[in-house]
Amino acid sequence: MRRSVVVTAVGALVTAAALGPAAAADPPHGHQLRNEPVKTPVARGYGGGVATVDLDATRAGIEVLRRGGNAVDAAVAAAATLGVTEPFSAGLGGGGFFVYYDAKSGRVHSIDGRETAPASATDKQFVDPETGKPLSFQDARVSGLSVGVPGTPATWDRALDRWGTWSLRQALAPATKVASRGFVVDDTFRSQIQENADVFDDFTSTRKLYLPGGAPPAVGSVFRNRDLAHTYRMLAREGMKPLYDGELGAEIARTVQHPPVTADADRVVRPGAMTTDDLAAYDAPLRAPTKVDYRGMDVFGMGPPSSGGSTVGEALNIIEATNPDRQDKVGVLHTYLEAAALAFADRNRYVGDSEEVNVPLPQLLSQGFADERACEIRPDAVLKKPVAPGVPDGDYGGSAACGTKAAVAPADQHEGLSTTHLTASDRWGNVVSYTLTIEQTGGSGMVVPGRGFLLNNELTDFNFEPTQGEAPDPNLPGPGKRPRSSMSPTIVLEDGHPVLALGSPGGATIITTVLQTLVNRYELGMSLPDAVAAPRASSRNTALEAEPAFLASAEGKALVAKGHAFRSVPEIGAETALQFGERGAVEAVAEPTRRGGGSAMVVLPTGGRGHGHVPAPR
Repeated sequence: MRRSVVVTAVGALVTAAALGPAAAADPPHGHQLRNEPVKTPVARGYGGGVATVDLDATRAGIEVLRRGGNAVDAAVAAAATLGVTEPFSAGLGGGGFFVYYDAKSGRVHSIDGRETAPASATDKQFVDPETGKPLSFQDARVSGLSVGVPGTPATWDRALDRWGTWSLRQALAPATKVASRGFVVDDTFRSQIQENADVFDDFTSTRKLYLPGGAPPAVGSVFRNRDLAHTYRMLAREGMKPLYDGELGAEIARTVQHPPVTADADRVVRPGAMTTDDLAAYDAPLRAPTKVDYRGMDVFGMGPPSSGGSTVGEALNIIEATNPDRQDKVGVLHTYLEAAALAFADRNRYVGDSEEVNVPLPQLLSQGFADERACEIRPDAVLKKPVAPGVPDGDYGGSAACGTKAAVAPADQHEGLSTTHLTASDRWGNVVSYTLTIEQTGGSGMVVPGRGFLLNNELTDFNFEPTQGEAPDPNLPGPGKRPRSSMSPTIVLEDGHPVLALGSPGGATIITTVLQTLVNRYELGMSLPDAVAAPRASSRNTALEAEPAFLASAEGKALVAKGHAFRSVPEIGAETALQFGERGAVEAVAEPTRRGGGSAMVVLPTGGRGHGHVPAPR
């Protein structure tokens, strides 16, 4: 997704003096200026690193680090820039999860920036009162019903206040410049608008912003979002009060209650009931991260309402209990697929918003429970899917109890794929792993009029009806409740020091993307770039999915012969990661090709961009 920041027209560049050398723009017609940074998926060096899906966002973060900011400052600057250049995946109208390693204390912290349902929400939120049946996903998504109270702005504010060294005004400045001066449209940006054109065209504000003249902006043209630049400037001046307790919040509530539907819209858009009181009540609380011991390392993730930390953690425990032969790649991948299915069964049955439902998190992450689940895996056979969840009751009988404590098998569930992830570190050793989203590509489809950002459809991550048979469903809508998420920002420590930070977009495949990368790195011994680039398969206790390159590989063919049945999908995930070595060495890695490829940079490169010494794992 290579883009260029411009000033007034294609070919006019933001000067290095305006944004600094790392944020200077690429020439829009393919000409490369001397010493201009180029988009690369791997960078190695010192002084900290940033990896995102987008060149402009990575540059913004690196420039913050070069100007003396820390990893938190850089993460917020990069995230705000993604709100400009990746607006269909993230932005002010969405939410996310922020995991942070503080080098001074040696502790890992996390912020829950998940959206909340309005106080008026019920477990029938997405049931059509006329038919008594659940709404179709698209009818629910393109409506005010789907919009949760945004948590991204509060996350930025909380992170900067707690651990940052820059003000919100400073952190928003790079993104404000990109929004005001513009960037060159690439194929991905245009195609995401085209894919949503029928939705975007039904809202006056969205049509005006993203379908000027009735069509998506052309590749190579300059896209400016001056409304968003104005919104960022207001937040820079006044903080978050206008959004959570002021005029901007009133405009968000008005958009939800009275969607700006065009006169010629070809759909019925249901209004929502979010109020300014719902916005005023929002909080982005600090949560205790999840933690498991895996191969002598501590793996930290995000706790409920995210299911990422618990599901990745449980699956790692199961893999470690099974202890596959690392020389047998097919056996390792078989164990990975089966462990993921077992962990997903438990995730669907037990995980939801822990403030609203009882999530047995300590048991889900216990090695005893994992040992009991692991005994169901056979090296020469494939579990019939869906598998039933286990019973994390603290009474684990080992192999004798295998398969004897079964509940109901879960139904399939929907979760949107459009999310983005960034990783950042600094010269002091602080690390951020941050996943943020508006759920579906394009969210609810509604731009807040005059404000330049899309509203999320995160509430469709709730189950529309019970999915667990006679057992209670932990993920039904409710007043003030946060929908379950699969976002999995992860930080790995060894001997108390960071060795790896990673995360991905991809809906429920986020969990398997992060898990498979950890398996690739630590079970199969791949380098981090190879672990990220390797073909993927996803096992979520439903029909298995795999990328074409995975199916074409010798291992993929062997797994099919063993009994795994895959559905081919073009891509799974779009990861970014940082690996840390001795004496401050950092390796920044982004996807080489998925979603157009990502951008990785370090403050002080060594050996050339993408080349040179790989930092040795601790």
